[in-house]
Amino acid sequence: MKTLHTILTLIPLACGGGGSPSDPDELLADALSMPREPTVALDGFASAEQCGLCHEAHYREWSASGHAYAMIDPVFRAFVAVRQEHYGGKQDMFCLQCHSPIGTRGGEIVPGFDFAELQPITLEGVTCESCHKVASLARPYNSGHVLEPGGPMRGTIVEPAVSAAHESRFSPLHGDASFCAGCHDLREVSGLVLERPYGEWQGSPAAAAGVQCQGCHMPGYEGQAVAGGPTRTLHRHAWIGAGIPLLEGFLTADEEASVRADVKRLLAGAARVDIAAVATSVRAGDVVDLLVTVENNISGHNFPTGSTFNRQAWIEVVVRDGDDRIVFATGTLDARGEPRGSSRAGPGEGELLRLGSILLDARGEPVLFPWRATEHVSNALGPLGERVFRLRVPTTRAARGPLSAEARVLFRAFSPTALRALGLDEYVTRLEIHEVSRDRTSVELRPP
Repeated sequence: MKTLHTILTLIPLACGGGGSPSDPDELLADALSMPREPTVALDGFASAEQCGLCHEAHYREWSASGHAYAMIDPVFRAFVAVRQEHYGGKQDMFCLQCHSPIGTRGGEIVPGFDFAELQPITLEGVTCESCHKVASLARPYNSGHVLEPGGPMRGTIVEPAVSAAHESRFSPLHGDASFCAGCHDLREVSGLVLERPYGEWQGSPAAAAGVQCQGCHMPGYEGQAVAGGPTRTLHRHAWIGAGIPLLEGFLTADEEASVRADVKRLLAGAARVDIAAVATSVRAGDVVDLLVTVENNISGHNFPTGSTFNRQAWIEVVVRDGDDRIVFATGTLDARGEPRGSSRAGPGEGELLRLGSILLDARGEPVLFPWRATEHVSNALGPLGERVFRLRVPTTRAARGPLSAEARVLFRAFSPTALRALGLDEYVTRLEIHEVSRDRTSVELRPP
């Protein structure tokens, strides 16, 4: 485990109204995002469906997005249930502050809340007015947006058309990467940094070039915000990321096919792998030295990014002899569906080449739940960064040459082990492994 490096900085989290990790019996609270008393009224916000009456295209895109999925995602709900159990409901607002900012600030999320009893506006998750009623940003993490329920609808149209439905106002904040940071950078109650795509972006080539998160995740197009309105530069509201919803029925068959195609397209350009042999030929029985180079093609953030402790990104390497028999492998799947390979692997297997992060507890042991962690250790590739792995492959199993070596960068949104630990065994078969990149090389075998 300690081969993973770059320990993320521990930054204290300001907990506003109280809530100390040393006192689990005290209600966790934050004056902005986890208030002890409601700071907004639920009926002060319009539903996405109402917005969709005029903004049909944006509503359709939102409806199939991760923002609409935020409160019905079975993996999220299972994590919340475990946290509820661990803290007796005292920290129930922590995860919900981003997944349903309106519901959390509106008093729906109370200790021991039940998803089945929540009102529709809360269950809409990151709904239209969760973003478009944001007046400012108090901090670039942990639901740092300041909501103004009675304020105008804010967005990136410089001169919005006058509407009888609502007041509209141009907001440069909505086109800035920091806006996304308000929820997509996340710190645990302890201050442990869990997710930091905005932090990664700040020192990236994309930031230096002035390219914001929205430039990739909300691509622009020419169209009408409302039927009959002026033609303007609009932005997609699908926010394609690295995951495909596991919950059957959330998407129609056509929507799922479209999302899957978009995810595959996004991941296909995310990284590149190159495999090469130090020598083009070796004597039979000797060791072949392979260099596997992985490059992050993304200029704006790490590969992988986000909740990297949940994600799985790894390099599969398979070496075959002239009879197509496997003589070496790492990263292939075992009976549990997990990639094989570790420093304790047997003959013919190598150390698993992983990219991502792990959470460690005070004893240095890996843990699944962030609130149990004291360290977050990452070896994710930085923007446009690369890493070289060296493999020593024995040829004693090879019947004859040449040897062919293939390397693939593979990605999966969750591990089967994590889903089973959450009691979500039924979703394991729906997990998809995406091939991000592939490369091959060959090595001649000389007589001994």
